[in-house]
Amino acid sequence: MRIAVTGMSGQVTSALQAQNVPGIEIIAIGRPELDLLEPSMVSEIIAKIKPEVVVSSAAYTAVDKAESDEAAAFAINRDGAKAIAAATAELSLPVIHLSTDYVFDGDKPECYVESDPVGPVSVYGRSKLEGEYAVAAANENHVILRTAWVYSTFGHNFVKTMLRLAETREELSVVSDQLGCPTSAGDIAGAIVKIAGRLSNDSSPDLRGVFHLVGSGETSWAGFARYILSIHEEKTGRRVTVKDIATADYPTAAKRPANSRLCCDKLKSLYSVSMPEWRISVRAAVTKLLEEPKEAV
Repeated sequence: MRIAVTGMSGQVTSALQAQNVPGIEIIAIGRPELDLLEPSMVSEIIAKIKPEVVVSSAAYTAVDKAESDEAAAFAINRDGAKAIAAATAELSLPVIHLSTDYVFDGDKPECYVESDPVGPVSVYGRSKLEGEYAVAAANENHVILRTAWVYSTFGHNFVKTMLRLAETREELSVVSDQLGCPTSAGDIAGAIVKIAGRLSNDSSPDLRGVFHLVGSGETSWAGFARYILSIHEEKTGRRVTVKDIATADYPTAAKRPANSRLCCDKLKSLYSVSMPEWRISVRAAVTKLLEEPKEAV
């Protein structure tokens, strides 16, 4: 099966390319060949590749910068997503679109399910929600995957930041009143391959729509950091402590949801996709990064 994925340098794209699953060909497409701000280019390049499924992964992800760069965020996250979905519809292809926990306001005390009311509290969140609406309207043969707290051995992410800071700091202050589910890009990629296989062979309407896809279990950013640093200490002998701070003590341009926990029961029920417990995947990523320090920082 041939899967085209947008976003040349994204964590999920890199993880998909690293999957190395027999019978699965991953083709990454991005600028300059594919520019989401030029919708006329999209259909032509996808048609040339002849994929069976398209993964819409490219996004504007600079959450804080989006607050002062709203036009660019919406141009990519809404209009670019719409262009991909419209092109796949024109070519009679399914599209898998990646979205985010930021479509919620974070005020719910329990884990969010797909049917919960949305209410983004940032420009980034609003642009991603508008992207969901645009994808659903442009191509009914779609799967929208909301994920959160994504990390990997690729690109820039929380795990790599903690390991970098651990080289020079003895204490790190990390927010402890935001809860979520750390999610490995590698696990997302594995799930996408399974979902793509079902989508290309099963036309059931139940397999279309919005799904949540995050690591199993939950923690806070401070708890996430402590676990990363505990593995770092095991491997290097260097101890770095974590000081809990409140969100109010670490002001950012964009407001973050206090609760980013997503329930993945729908995906498990309909696709038989279960994500590993988050510590298992974090340990694997941290271990690999520490074994390959030149790649890590």
